[in-house]
Amino acid sequence: MRAIILAAGMGTRLRAVSPSKPLTPIAGQPLLHRILGNLAAAGITVPLVITGYRGDEVAASARAWPGGTAETIHNPAWDQPNGVSVRCAADWLGDGASLLVMADHLASPGLYAQVAASGRADAGLVLGIDRRMGHPWADESDVTRVSTRRGRITAIGKGLGTYDAHDCGVFLITGELMAALGGLAAPGLSDGVRLLAARARAAVTDISAHDWIDIDDARSLSQAEAWVSRAS
Repeated sequence: MRAIILAAGMGTRLRAVSPSKPLTPIAGQPLLHRILGNLAAAGITVPLVITGYRGDEVAASARAWPGGTAETIHNPAWDQPNGVSVRCAADWLGDGASLLVMADHLASPGLYAQVAASGRADAGLVLGIDRRMGHPWADESDVTRVSTRRGRITAIGKGLGTYDAHDCGVFLITGELMAALGGLAAPGLSDGVRLLAARARAAVTDISAHDWIDIDDARSLSQAEAWVSRAS
């Protein structure tokens, strides 16, 4: 199994604490290395890191990962919405499937493994969703919200008023998502998901039994540090 890691953004909400989200130390290791290590523990051993802001430093960190090395692709339009970064991996993905993860979301190996095993012939992507509303690690004001019905996404976005799950930032994707994003000028990832959802091609898998956290500010960084320290 392969994984695309989106690590191109500027991470403005964490800038007061760290100049680069992927390079932010979490219990003594860069966040990017933590993600790569948890992916490897889940059996996902072919990673591709999409770089952008501070791209040379992030690429060097990917190459220096003690568990191996990660291929990198630089997105020169890194200041555009994150769907543009996803499209950079279109040739690398080809006709296959891959996990798609965010470089500011840390998830347990079990979560990565569950989503990796969730492929369906009747879906172009599968999103890991968390139904634990009110979880102390979730920033309700910023989390991407998901509305589902019968195992499929019906709506997604940060501004949804009615929803039943949170987007955990871990997807299993195919070329269908790349094709959807390719028809848009400067898409966010959620724009591509909405197109597939409109065709009933966006499925979900409930990962509520697993831990994950979006490290977006000083508070969530502290929570992540405590989680990793307890687990080690």
